[in-house]
Amino acid sequence: MREAFVSYARYWMESLRLPKMPPADVDAAFTIEGFEHIQAAMDAGTGAILALPHVGGWEVGGSWLVRQGVSLSVVVEALKPPELFQWFAELRKSQGMTVIPLTKSAGVSVVRALRANRIVALVSDRDIAGGGVEVDFFGERTSLPAGPAALASRLGVPLLPTAVYFKGAGHHAVVRPPLPLDGDPTAITQALAHELEDLIRAAPEQWHLFQPNWPSDRS
Repeated sequence: MREAFVSYARYWMESLRLPKMPPADVDAAFTIEGFEHIQAAMDAGTGAILALPHVGGWEVGGSWLVRQGVSLSVVVEALKPPELFQWFAELRKSQGMTVIPLTKSAGVSVVRALRANRIVALVSDRDIAGGGVEVDFFGERTSLPAGPAALASRLGVPLLPTAVYFKGAGHHAVVRPPLPLDGDPTAITQALAHELEDLIRAAPEQWHLFQPNWPSDRS
């Protein structure tokens, strides 16, 4: 648990410093595997959904993607107080990302972004808005958001499990191949849950999920 809080502190420090970090220095310490899946989606004109867990340094990952020519939209939880949400929104905008607040109209905005061949990043390991679907996640039943699977299936866009890890003084991103979309949204979300488990197991000490996420957390 201590390592997770140390990792989370690094996330905050990097977020605070990101606007002043020389892009060349960030890029020199950034590696990625699987970028070809993002490139293929852009070349096909479909856009794609990046489904991420709360792992590592995803703000730096988004900044790096934009510098590679990726049109990136990020769905952002409506944090409280509103000033904190506004700070994060301005941070991401300063790095060239388009911010989609997680409100009732977020789905419409995501559809528009995908139809414009944008890449949309969605944190997917917690059912923030409620109304998700029930899946097995790390051996216990819980709900995860249905949006990534439902939108990918409905629009026929790639759903790419993704994580950005801290690695030494830099970062390493992993973009997994597109998930099969031939099941219903619940089945696709279950497949996504298994992918998220694998991404988290690669660096469990970097998983910054401190809110209750399973029924047993509330007992």
